[in-house]
Amino acid sequence: MQDLTDNSLMLKVKNGDLDKLGLLYERHKKRLFGFFYNLGNNPSVSEDLVQNVFVRILKYRQSYVGDGLFAAWMYRMARNVNYDYHKKVAKQQISHGVSPEDVKSETEDLLNEDEEMEGNRDLLKKALAMLSDEKRELLVLSKYREMKFAEIAEIFGCTEGAAKVRVHRAIKELRTIFSQLEIR
Repeated sequence: MQDLTDNSLMLKVKNGDLDKLGLLYERHKKRLFGFFYNLGNNPSVSEDLVQNVFVRILKYRQSYVGDGLFAAWMYRMARNVNYDYHKKVAKQQISHGVSPEDVKSETEDLLNEDEEMEGNRDLLKKALAMLSDEKRELLVLSKYREMKFAEIAEIFGCTEGAAKVRVHRAIKELRTIFSQLEIR
């Protein structure tokens, strides 16, 4: 079964062979967990969100076309799951008198930075939290998940060139914010 591509497995799931979803889950659960964790979710929330992605994959399996990478389709769902989760949490917290900014800071966890950033972990974490959700997602996918620009372009529904520009701008903004935080 290891020789089957993700696309062929998903096409089998789409056609009713739901057991193949377990293989896709095993192949992608760690990468998805890392994606959610690096977006600032705590470990238990990240695990729940991974499960939610696969529930959605099952629910929307008929929308899978099969052209393009399965991972891009899956990460598009993961972005939506993450957005929906934070929207729901923010609404719950607002109803309890807590602002969405507080919710965001409460759900932040340490990121897996490179060793050279070890001394500046907290500053990097703060700088990442100050980026927009889209820019933070771009950086997580390109730097932490090491996805190619073509894959990122497919996830974000843009051209490869536009994905490169967006990642470059996100890095530039992160550097600016990081520098400002270092000065303080």
